Amino acid sequence: MPEPSTSSLPTELREEMRGPVMWLTIDREERRNALDAAVIAGLGNALARANADTSVRAVVITGAGTRAFCAGADLQSGTSFRFDYAAPYQAMANLFRQARQSTVPLVARVNGACMAGGMGLMAMCDMAVAGRHAVFGLPEVKVGVFPAQVLSVLGGLLPRRVLAEMCITGEPIDAEQALALHLVNRVSDDVDESVDWLLGRMLDKSPAAIRRGLYTMKKIEAMAFEESMAFTESQIGLFALTEDAAEGQLAFREKRKPQWSGR
Repeated sequence: MPEPSTSSLPTELREEMRGPVMWLTIDREERRNALDAAVIAGLGNALARANADTSVRAVVITGAGTRAFCAGADLQSGTSFRFDYAAPYQAMANLFRQARQSTVPLVARVNGACMAGGMGLMAMCDMAVAGRHAVFGLPEVKVGVFPAQVLSVLGGLLPRRVLAEMCITGEPIDAEQALALHLVNRVSDDVDESVDWLLGRMLDKSPAAIRRGLYTMKKIEAMAFEESMAFTESQIGLFALTEDAAEGQLAFREKRKPQWSGR
């Protein structure tokens, strides 16, 4: 099957390569970067290509402007929660599945309001940084629905009672609360400074170790302890067999910076 191409990206999702980092920007500022079918499909398309290309070291997902990261489903369309119920898999759920399988680190750049499905988009990422003005919320109950699919990616990030309160009251939390709850990694006045800080500490590390490491982390999340131990004790041997592992240890002994091959 041929790899998806950038020509299939919607005009409301901008893609840019900044060195080895793929930047994906939802460009629907007038709709607070709300999600529609084309944007969801475009995100999936881009993640597939990023994971097929070993030169891509990270993906940053963000929204245009400063008001919103993503406001969730586009309620103005009037069709946000109308699905083909004969289809067992839905597009947003498939995007979350795809993110769970990604071995390229995904970073959410939360530049404003992160609401509803936007919370799912942020939570599916491996790391997240936020501007100090960002707010986070699950307001679905205010329009008569519930953040069902989002629970699958948020459940492991927020304490049960906090998540219940956010879902049932629909009231938001601010960036400092999100940081205290470990929902995001960093909060700063300059969100780009935080992105640069994070990427700078990622891109000089072994590409092979990060990809196989993310694979390992994600695989064991649903495993019982003994199953997890059996899996990881075999994985450590595979880490050691990579070219990056040999180079990293040699560079350590020779007191120099490693030259990663990514293999």
